Amino acid sequence: MAEESGRHEAPTRRDYMKYGGAVVGGGLLAGCAGQSDSESTPTETETATDDQTETATPDDGPYTVEMFPVGEVEFEAVPESVTTYSMAWADMVISLGQADKLQTDRLSGPTLFYDPLDIEYDNDWPPLWQDGGMPKEVFYEHDPDAFLIDPNLIQAWDDNWDDSDVEEIESNVAPFFGCMNRRFRNEWQQEMGYPEQAPSMLEAFDKVGTVLDERARTEAWLDLHEDLQSEVQSRLPDDPETPSIGLINSGSSPENGEFYVLYLEDDGYEMKPYRDLGLVESDAFAGVETGQYGLTDYETLLEVDPEIIVVHWGITTGSVTFGGDGAFDADQFREQFVTPMEEDDVGSQLTAVQEGRVIPGPTAEQGPLINAFQTELTARLFYPEEFGELDLDAPLDVAEENQLFDRQRVSDILNGDI
Repeated sequence: MAEESGRHEAPTRRDYMKYGGAVVGGGLLAGCAGQSDSESTPTETETATDDQTETATPDDGPYTVEMFPVGEVEFEAVPESVTTYSMAWADMVISLGQADKLQTDRLSGPTLFYDPLDIEYDNDWPPLWQDGGMPKEVFYEHDPDAFLIDPNLIQAWDDNWDDSDVEEIESNVAPFFGCMNRRFRNEWQQEMGYPEQAPSMLEAFDKVGTVLDERARTEAWLDLHEDLQSEVQSRLPDDPETPSIGLINSGSSPENGEFYVLYLEDDGYEMKPYRDLGLVESDAFAGVETGQYGLTDYETLLEVDPEIIVVHWGITTGSVTFGGDGAFDADQFREQFVTPMEEDDVGSQLTAVQEGRVIPGPTAEQGPLINAFQTELTARLFYPEEFGELDLDAPLDVAEENQLFDRQRVSDILNGDI
């Protein structure tokens, strides 16, 4: 269920949210606490009015929240601590003003978006991913009130896990409440119905808002998102001459002639900014065959010859993950991605290289806060005449008159001044 928006039509809240009962489908992980029968027939998500939520407000007693693929999950009380592996789901928690509840080591990349807002968080937690797997012991070590993690993802990544391990952690530590909804390329996701049933980023955020009893902040973010999308859609050109876009993952190695192609048409929140800005049809690699994980080479790039090469995750070059201090590092980006192309016999023939149009793209991981910045960033990347020229040395520095959303409003939501 990707967040799609028609061009030039201001999307309404219902275009993005479905407040009714969550999808419960076949192929669910057996044994998750409180989840529905794994053999049940999939049901369609219902749409309720804006003043309805899927559960009662979590007051003093236990409450349940339902979401694919974990089904109906019971919480004894509002979680005071949560652990996640996904930076997008961490961003959901931060967007709700609950950064102090996060237990994760995965927040080194988004400092680019958080530091200007003076958001403080503790990043010094034992990593869940260690030595090629997710040791069960570290889940005990974190000991949160909830794991915002898809248990199916753990089993897909670590062969040491099975249903009994998930049951053990849920019984002894905390319930799992998460969904791998960034992309749906994996065979196990296809077999389990993720493309049809996984929540969109905003739908998942709505669920997290209920789990953390933050309905007011949730609604405020949904309003901000709707306003932002309406502003963008109203200003997109009627007949844009968008250059062809070649999207490559930041795991690519231009120095070694290895490129991992990504497709703008892919479902999941990963490509949300491109969808919202009507850029899917500009995908230069649409229909182009590549190897495993989209692997290709200079020769194929030259055959396709996109007018712009966008490096996925490129905006986080300079983050702590890449050895930086959190800000975008234009010099590092050029050294890692641009210079090797310029110095390669074939790469130097690429139109994007010759015209200086190898550019940093949005990060894949995004909740409401990061997505707001990245929607604005992407608009400036591809429609500079309408939304303002982008300074690649400081891509998030936007003059107030060109800002597409109110930074003070974001701060107010984070601080609970709603």
